[in-house]
Amino acid sequence: MKKLIVITLVILYTSVSFSQGSAGTNAKFEYRSLIDLPSAGVLEKGYVGVALDVLPAGTVIPKIEVGVFDNFSFGISYGGSNIIGTGSISWYELPGVNLKFRIVDETAGYPAVTLGFDSQGKGIFNKEVNRFDIKSPGFFAAVAKNFELLGYFSIHGVVNYSLERDDNDKDLNLGIGVEKTIGGKISLVAEYDFAINDNNKVSFGDGNGYLNMGVRWTVGDGFTLGVDLRDLLSNKKFNSNRADRGIFVEYVKAIF
Repeated sequence: MKKLIVITLVILYTSVSFSQGSAGTNAKFEYRSLIDLPSAGVLEKGYVGVALDVLPAGTVIPKIEVGVFDNFSFGISYGGSNIIGTGSISWYELPGVNLKFRIVDETAGYPAVTLGFDSQGKGIFNKEVNRFDIKSPGFFAAVAKNFELLGYFSIHGVVNYSLERDDNDKDLNLGIGVEKTIGGKISLVAEYDFAINDNNKVSFGDGNGYLNMGVRWTVGDGFTLGVDLRDLLSNKKFNSNRADRGIFVEYVKAIF
């Protein structure tokens, strides 16, 4: 699975056939996640999406996703920490798997509803408690509704149950998020992860929840760049910094 990172980078930098991006009012493709929380968006049938998350501690997580059927997508991801930097790389033990199935399409009166599973956490993987810095969503249900407001404004909600439970915090979790388009190519995104499953005495969270914000920019057809700020409420017990900075890259292309 380590070769997945190399394949991802090659696709990102050598592809020449493009589709529209996913940011701004001109976007064609839905967000499949805001920053770390899954959304109700599903990749269209016949398209492949390649994404790359770059986080602190030299963490790099590439992901490949395919729209297999109408309203159903499948993805796989893999990465590790200290990939960027010096010293030994700490590869994740297992690849992440992502499945999404939209059971209700959005209408004028109802939000989109999607069920799914995502086993990819983010950040450093702690073997002592068998979890990532940012827990994987696990099983989830997500809803999303779009409104016209000086462009588009969307509201997102998610309930999830992570399988990373060796820290003895096995609660269901909740999250909310928003997206606001700024012109044809730029969107602002924000999410609040209540982190109900990450707030006991041995968990990494301190009970404030995770507030994350980011910007997305469609720089070319099918090519979206993003910059993220995570943990603006300084919820991590072991992190004295105000926020973590990260980079997001996405490329979407029709394959059949």
